[in-house]
Amino acid sequence: MTSSAPRRTVLAAALAAAAGCVATPLAQAADAPRRSTAGGAAPASATTPDTAARRTKSLVDYHAWTSADDWNKGTGRGTRVEHGSRPGLQLARPAGTADYQDPHTGRTAAWEYATWTSPVHTPAVPATEVVASWNAHTPPGTWITVELGGSYSDGSRTPWYIMGRWTAGDGDGDIRRTSVDGQKDGRSSISTDTFAIDAPASGLRLASYTLRLTLHRKPGSTLTPTVWRLGAMASDIPDRFEVPASRPGQVGRELVVPRYSQEIHKGQYPEYDNGGEAWCSPTSSQMIIEYWGRKPTQQELSWVNPDYADPQVCHAARRTFDYQYDGCGNWPFNAAYAATYRDLQAVVTRLASLNDAERLIHAGIPVITSQSFLKTELDGAGYGTAGHLMTVIGFTRDGDVIANDPASADDKAVRRIYRRREFENIWLRTKRKNADGKVVGGSGGVCYLYFPAKPSPTQRRALAEVGVR
Repeated sequence: MTSSAPRRTVLAAALAAAAGCVATPLAQAADAPRRSTAGGAAPASATTPDTAARRTKSLVDYHAWTSADDWNKGTGRGTRVEHGSRPGLQLARPAGTADYQDPHTGRTAAWEYATWTSPVHTPAVPATEVVASWNAHTPPGTWITVELGGSYSDGSRTPWYIMGRWTAGDGDGDIRRTSVDGQKDGRSSISTDTFAIDAPASGLRLASYTLRLTLHRKPGSTLTPTVWRLGAMASDIPDRFEVPASRPGQVGRELVVPRYSQEIHKGQYPEYDNGGEAWCSPTSSQMIIEYWGRKPTQQELSWVNPDYADPQVCHAARRTFDYQYDGCGNWPFNAAYAATYRDLQAVVTRLASLNDAERLIHAGIPVITSQSFLKTELDGAGYGTAGHLMTVIGFTRDGDVIANDPASADDKAVRRIYRRREFENIWLRTKRKNADGKVVGGSGGVCYLYFPAKPSPTQRRALAEVGVR
């Protein structure tokens, strides 16, 4: 539940245009379902849950650069590879100096920079959408820019699109982390954190892409950002109001995850997306970060009013806030925040079904999911939402979903059990009707996955089964 959700409306409207509807966007996003198949799901006799899951999975391609070999395959100007247990890319010597006027502070400053450009990646399926994500360390006075450029299926090229200007902090010497509005070429556009083809029904797709990383620091500084993971999720999810139901598989396990309510933070720090009412994404992120045994230090929390409970949730909201989006729901910014904690990795991707979530839960990896729904579509929630993040932490023996839902009155009320079929449909569909009967968009199975830098063999296998390596 997020008041900032309507700011994602541009993407869904573009995706719905081909179907002749007006929709809102992709994500944690407002009134969210997307593209449509008028006939809904295929009949069970034609498509079994297992084959449907495999088909959907083939329409999602997550790819990342993480190893020293990966970094060496790219083209660097002024960068170096920092070797060790977690190889990263750093600024070795500036390739140049450029001024940047921060639109959110009004300050103009000079910054040294170096660049790294990935090899061309051709997704397993030509894509209608791409979401980049990254894991990095940015000492005060340093930051990174992530850009995407690619080739369309007709052979023409996109411009270089800025997918985010990011730094972990927001001190006096830092820029303000931000998405960039108004990026488009008449064929595709950027909505906050998502590249999207404007008219998918035309058949145009993104056939391949390259990511470009720019590392920035103050002139004369010896500090450098370090980037451990740079990747993107490309997908072409079909229009659908309904998705095939999956059969319960690896069920009966519940992970012990801290429970935090966003609702107890109403009115706190309204400069960060109107306070706790809109903090579903950082609240969910903080629950999973702490599940992995990480949390902010007392010094990092010293800015929070000592009268406030769960100050780490306030901290997460501040550290995920996108100054352009004016909210805490930027997907890559949440993943990047999680990865600032020691030996944690984080990605944004899509899953094919609750069977994928079962595999991850069985391996000990919780799943943060994005969905939108009417109050009548999810029994037990007690609310409807244009876009909301919650965490899947387990499955009952019958296969129903055990979720930590931050849209709860207090911490004790956070644990919920939701019916499997209802939860799976509101999460995986790309289109729905809102309370006014208007066709709007859904996330199509978007999730955040946070996991150790050195996963166990079981965790590594479960991640590989959902396309994350």
